Amino acid sequence: MANTTRFAPLWRQPRRSLIAVASLLACLPAYATNGYFAHGYGTRSEGIAGIGIALPQDSLSGATNPATLSAVGSRLDLGANVFKPVRRSEIVGNAFGPNQTFNGDGKSVFLIPNFGYSQQIDPTLTVGVAVFGNGGQNTDYKEGNPYARFGATGRAGINLEQLFVSPTVAYKVAPDHTLGLALNLGYQRFKATGLSFFSQLSSSPANVRDNGNDGSTGYGVRLGYFGKLSDDLSVGATYQTKTKFSKFDK
Repeated sequence: MANTTRFAPLWRQPRRSLIAVASLLACLPAYATNGYFAHGYGTRSEGIAGIGIALPQDSLSGATNPATLSAVGSRLDLGANVFKPVRRSEIVGNAFGPNQTFNGDGKSVFLIPNFGYSQQIDPTLTVGVAVFGNGGQNTDYKEGNPYARFGATGRAGINLEQLFVSPTVAYKVAPDHTLGLALNLGYQRFKATGLSFFSQLSSSPANVRDNGNDGSTGYGVRLGYFGKLSDDLSVGATYQTKTKFSKFDK
């Protein structure tokens, strides 16, 4: 069975044209990440949903594909993200208490800065550095501990933050083809409070919660390729190793 639908040109449908234009102009909040990993690095990249492997925007592009640094020239970029996540949890059908919903937004707004610098040494070599927050996760239940019914006390919550410093070098192996290398130097810190209930389930009960911030450092490598096939078409590829972080002591 064949089904054929005919559409009049858009300019002959004023009502549909108005709806289409209104849709394009509408500015709605984007729900594209849970905070644990950034969906892009640098304000410009995040403004287009994290694109960057084959479309460099600024000197933060090395955080996604180190080879693209050759396309941005010498520049300095500073920026910051205002991140406002909504965190809720719910306990339903539990024998130890009634159904409850808990608000984890004790700290509601987070400022995540970023910094990028690139310097073109000669027509084939560009070096730079990117400093960026990879993301993290935070809950802060100031209005009630979800685990109080199990015997937990105090204000419950966790906080995980990650920061990366990424020195980068990009080298043009041909006029329109570049290889890149970046070293990922990372620092992360973690804190957990109000989770005493879980101590009895742990083989190390003293190291579960309420020990303040604990930090660890790590390293990894990112490789990249960037090519301009024409004025209108570019391609890119990137590979990143696991970041080897040291253990948390607490």
